[in-house]
Formats: sequence, structure tokens, C-alpha cells
Amino acid sequence: MEPVEITEAGLTLRPWRPTDADDLHRAYQDPEIQRWIDFPRPYRPEDAQQFIAGRTRQRAEGTAAAFAVCDAATGRLLGAADLQSIDRSRQLSEIGYWTAPWARGQGVAVRAVRALARWSFTELNLRRLLWTSLAGNHAARLVALRSGFRIEGRLRAADPARGSYEWFGSLLPGEVPAPGEVGPAGPGSLEARRAAVFGRAQPTLFASAPQRELRLRPLEERDLEALVITCQDPDTLRWTTVPESYDRSAAESFLTNCRDCWAGGTAACYVLADEQDRYAGSIDLRLSPTDPLLAEVGFMTAPHARGRGYQQAALAALTTWGFAALGLARIEWLANVGNVASRRVAEKAGFTMEGTARGVLNHRGTRVDGWLGALLAEDLAPTSGDPQTVARTVGRPAPGQVTA
Repeated sequence: MEPVEITEAGLTLRPWRPTDADDLHRAYQDPEIQRWIDFPRPYRPEDAQQFIAGRTRQRAEGTAAAFAVCDAATGRLLGAADLQSIDRSRQLSEIGYWTAPWARGQGVAVRAVRALARWSFTELNLRRLLWTSLAGNHAARLVALRSGFRIEGRLRAADPARGSYEWFGSLLPGEVPAPGEVGPAGPGSLEARRAAVFGRAQPTLFASAPQRELRLRPLEERDLEALVITCQDPDTLRWTTVPESYDRSAAESFLTNCRDCWAGGTAACYVLADEQDRYAGSIDLRLSPTDPLLAEVGFMTAPHARGRGYQQAALAALTTWGFAALGLARIEWLANVGNVASRRVAEKAGFTMEGTARGVLNHRGTRVDGWLGALLAEDLAPTSGDPQTVARTVGRPAPGQVTA
């Protein structure tokens, strides 16, 4: 493949040069790049030189097309965008990109990916571009969305050391937004807002129970013994679908699932911790896969912590956070008919009971009726001083903090 330069939207995409090695080496010292890209560690100057030589060879062979992304006016290196493998027979390739730490927040990756995609469709006559990323790389996902990619699902068993699964998507000719067009998932969109939340560490929430303040924090390994005890309790088994022989391995799997859900932006799973930071229960908020403004809440309380108002306070805190941080419009509660304790918690937290859904739940192989309740965003007074409905958070990023 002959060397080519692509100039668009203030950027020049050009082949890598030996003189780029110093800037490439400096960029690869960045913790965020190291978090998501697989390359030698420590990354040495000679590694950068070998990278450039390898990409130059692949271009000559026509098997890949790697570009240094530079400022069109100054020539300064800003990032990278490449077609990582080109399959001529199937007319497709996979795209990859990164932005140097000194160039973030300027839309460099979006502009570069759009330019490279247009070139690949018009000049290489490709009919599809693929995109994959480890789940949790929300900044890269935003770039893909803003470049027109459709996120189509996830692939399991990605990298055991770095993530359980990958997101994947595709882009077809005619789907690339025009230069300067905002496109989908733009600033202020729900996708951008949630990327700012799920792209950071899971925050700690605080909830006020009678005469004490409780913490909602991520599940940790030190909680697993108490989790097993709670899941083996007869009342827990009666009203939930946890495995009947719940053991340490089941708890460990649940811990992995909780971490995967946060990384993937599909749920926020919390431990309800008492004043000594001991496990007192679990609560989670799971986003609907079909309605971005809907979520479902579920909870269980450790036997020793029941009857103290803990779960009501936790539910109020988590739902308040869900409306404020995630932009939800409706949160649903669903429980087996007869689970009076759970219904009492939901009602005290402000949920309106909407009726009985027949055969809505699969409880250990049998369809059973369920009580359905819901809380809407407008049900919460925005300036309420009621400690049961006000949640404080530690480390929650403001919307818009993710840069791409």
C-alpha cells in the first residue's frame, strides 16, 4: 500500500515516521493508555522504534494501515488511528485508536476515526469496519458511537487479566457523520452522562437510618462470608432466587458479576455497610437493556440487621442517586406476592404500588405472581431535606468528565 495522508477537520493522518518515536514513547507512559492497550511494560524507547518499523512493514504488505494523528497546522502528534488488519477478500477491517494525554478533550479521536472510516470506504472499498474494546473503556465507546458505530453486543472471555468481556460494534458505508456534525452520543447526551459515571471508580453513597449513617459501597472479598450466611438464610431462600446451596464459589461469582456490571455500565451493585463497615445487606440497581430511562431495584438484608430501617435508607439513597447521576425516569420494584417485608421497605421509600402482575416471576421453576411498584423522578422533591431521600456520594464524577 502506497503511503497516503488524510487531512480533515484540522487533523492530518499520516504514516508513522522514525522521528515520532520519542512522542510515541512518552504517550505510552500514560496510565489510561496502559490500562486499555496491550503492549510491553515497561515501554522502552526501543519498543516505540520497533512499533513504527512494524507498522511501516505492514503498510507495505497491505495488511494494515496505521496512521499518526497530527495537528494539521503544527504537525504535533496528537494520537493514533489505524486499520489493524485488512481483509481484502471480505472487504473489512478492524479499527483502533488512542489520544495522547496532552491532546484529550478536543475531539481528536472522533475526528480521526471519522476521517479514517471515510477513507477506508471510499479508497479501499471496504464494506464494513469492526470495533472492539474491553468493557469499561467508556471513553473509547463514546468515540465509536460518535463516529457512527453501532454497538452490537459483547464477546465473552476477553482477557482474563484485564476484563471478562469485550464490546463490539460495526460501521457501514454511509453511516459516518459529516465533518463537524455532532452525531449520536454527543456532549450532554444520556450516553455521555453515563460514561462519565461508569467510566470512573464506583462511588460510595451515604444513607441516613434512624440515629446512624450507613454506607453503600462496592462488594469486597471480605464481605463474602457474610453474603453466604445471608443467602443461606431461610427467608432469603424463600423470597429470592439465589441458589439453594449457596456457597463461597457462588459468592465469588457474584462479586465478579458485580464488577463486570459496573464496568459494562449495566448495573450498580452495593453492599449496605453498618457503622463498623460490616456487611448488613445488598442492594442493586439494574438498568433495563431495552429502555435507557428504566431500571429495577432489588435488595436483601442480612438476618442480624433486619428491622432497623437500614434497607429503607439504602433504597432511598440508591434511587436518589439513580435519578440524579444516571438520568433515570422510572425505577421499578418487583417482589413475590406475600413478601410483605420487602413491600414495606419499598412503600416507606416512596414507591407507589401499581398492582399485581400475574405469573411475572420464575421462582425456582414455577411461575408466580408479583407485586409491582415504581418510583418516578418527579416523585422526589429536588430540595427535600428528608434524610431518608437525600444521598451524598464520594468520588462521583460530574457529567461530562469523560473526554474522547
